Amino acid sequence: MTEVLAIIPARGGSKGIPRKNIREFCGYPLISYSIAAALQAETVTRVIVSTDDAEIAAVAREWGAETPFLRPAEFAQDKTTDLPVFEHALKWLADNENYQPEVVVQLRPTSPIRPKTMVDAAVRILLENAGADSVRGIVPAGQNPHKMWRLPAGENGPMQNLLAVEGIAEPYNAPRQILPDVFWQTGHIDAIRPAVILNGSMSGKTVFPLLVDPNFTVDLDNLRDWVRAEWLATFGGLEMVWPGRAKRPMPDHVDLLVLDFDGVVTDNRVWVDENGHEMVAAYRSDSLIMRRLKQAGTDVMILSSEVNPVVAARARKMKVEAIHGVDQDDKSVVLKNFLETRKIDPAKVVYMGNDLNDLTSFALVGWAVAVANAQPEVLRAADFVTTKAGGHGAVREICDLILSVKR
Repeated sequence: MTEVLAIIPARGGSKGIPRKNIREFCGYPLISYSIAAALQAETVTRVIVSTDDAEIAAVAREWGAETPFLRPAEFAQDKTTDLPVFEHALKWLADNENYQPEVVVQLRPTSPIRPKTMVDAAVRILLENAGADSVRGIVPAGQNPHKMWRLPAGENGPMQNLLAVEGIAEPYNAPRQILPDVFWQTGHIDAIRPAVILNGSMSGKTVFPLLVDPNFTVDLDNLRDWVRAEWLATFGGLEMVWPGRAKRPMPDHVDLLVLDFDGVVTDNRVWVDENGHEMVAAYRSDSLIMRRLKQAGTDVMILSSEVNPVVAARARKMKVEAIHGVDQDDKSVVLKNFLETRKIDPAKVVYMGNDLNDLTSFALVGWAVAVANAQPEVLRAADFVTTKAGGHGAVREICDLILSVKR
């Protein structure tokens, strides 16, 4: 069997997005997507994370990768390139374990949205082409470089076109259809022969292509990229690698939105006076959207284990139905009976929760939503995670989302 080593580079000092590599992306640490891509591939025989950071190493091990070493700080600087990182890993493994793979796969954490067959496809292209030094993922270029310019004399001098095309005198004036096809390398994957790396290159001279569906193109450099990428992963309909259960899409039509109370409708805090009277904090705009949601054909219900009459009071204010005082272990049973009695298809129900007693209800409905500050187990089980915290606009966020889809 061919020994194929996947190396995931993940330093701790990210500047654009602090602690980026272990930041939650759709409920899972970002690095777990690259680890999952390697572990789920048929051709990969070993998965290693190269990091200088003990916390990242611990998360990597939790998700199934090895961390046999911590990368020296000199190879974890802002301007450190891939080459010394991979040279260090290969030399360390050879010196300390006498381990020498036949193929090295690079999986950058910043490109988490990958087709399920990508890793195996890249490895097989390399193995089937003896003359190839490496395989690199590419997509059709979004901008054509034949229509790009250089300014050799600065802003006040003549421009020069970036690329010449044989047989076309003025490619910058030519229709796109007659210009050569061009492609952009993505950060999704590289499959490389180790000798190429040890000879001082991350690619070699003979680089074969792996053409990637451009819908998967994601590179996380800043928080704007992050928001767009989470939306793509959740709503893009892509058959991608997930670290856990694949996320389900939101139903085409939502008949019922079910809300937990504490931590979803409220911010999960409670004020208690000397007489034992309790007060909670809710988000006013959650009430304002309910009429529009009902007009669009989506009913709303609060389902809570809270016995305090504040639940019923808030439900009246929101003009929605409420069932409360439910035993924590029986929430999904009560919900199941409610749906059967009302003849509501569970596949057209959205449930929104934040704590462990919501997990059984998640499994019952068509789409499970966790608020941004939900418990980690809930974040990972959810099909969608809001950007807003419970009691701070999370309910309004989901209502707006449902309405946008209906429009």
